[in-house]
Amino acid sequence: MTKKDKITVKGTDVVLVSNSGEDYFSLTDIAKYRNDKNPSEIISLWLRTYSTIEYLGLWEKLNNPNFKPHIYEGFKNESAKPHFWMSPKKWITSTNAIGIISKSGRYGGGTFGHSDIAFKFASWISAEFELYLVTEFKRLKTEEQRRLSTEWNLQRTLSKINYRIHTDAIKEMITPKTVTKKQASFIYADEADMLNVALFGMTAKEWRESNPKTKGNMRDYATLEQLIVLSNMEGINALLIRQKIPQNERIIQLNNVAITQMKSLLENTDLLKKIE
Repeated sequence: MTKKDKITVKGTDVVLVSNSGEDYFSLTDIAKYRNDKNPSEIISLWLRTYSTIEYLGLWEKLNNPNFKPHIYEGFKNESAKPHFWMSPKKWITSTNAIGIISKSGRYGGGTFGHSDIAFKFASWISAEFELYLVTEFKRLKTEEQRRLSTEWNLQRTLSKINYRIHTDAIKEMITPKTVTKKQASFIYADEADMLNVALFGMTAKEWRESNPKTKGNMRDYATLEQLIVLSNMEGINALLIRQKIPQNERIIQLNNVAITQMKSLLENTDLLKKIE
């Protein structure tokens, strides 16, 4: 899990983390709204109810192919009895659950739940608290989408600037002086497609054939990481062209650049948040 954000709900700070691309809330933080001295007790009280076990089991069946339903059925039957008790770790280890995560440690530790489960827990804590939690979460997601859109547009602009540097190198070093504009356009398209193949694994024509109903081109649907790498590749290819390196050698180098840089960016996604 990686820490993502923190939102404040009714004076209570709730940590929000990302796990396998999904949003998880700190159930420990939510429980503090009811009992800030012993939040784990609040979570255990919630987990011992029949309705909670039933909901968690149904969620896991829908989202977790490795869930153990036979263990869940046993817990569900037991939850109707007054002596039943459940803890996050017991639920996770016994059923192979993924909707709830338990982390140890003084800093960053606690119990976390998928947003679906966290909202359910929050409603059990307080209907008012759940409403404010959902509202704050929606606000956070709206701000996140706005920021990502701004970053994407910025990177798209930078990519277009580098594209000019790229085409200038093609014009000066590759394109014969006597060709027509139409003939020159084929040369530019060929170099652009080399970058497409090196980064996306297909040409622009192949992408259009695979997406016949989609408007625009493949670069319009690129991720922020891909646009960053593409911008870098255009600059590198312009340099390689001026060094008179043949295209069949350049595409190998550029593919290696694409693989290396994409891997680095995807492993350090937090750095992208600082690009604004």
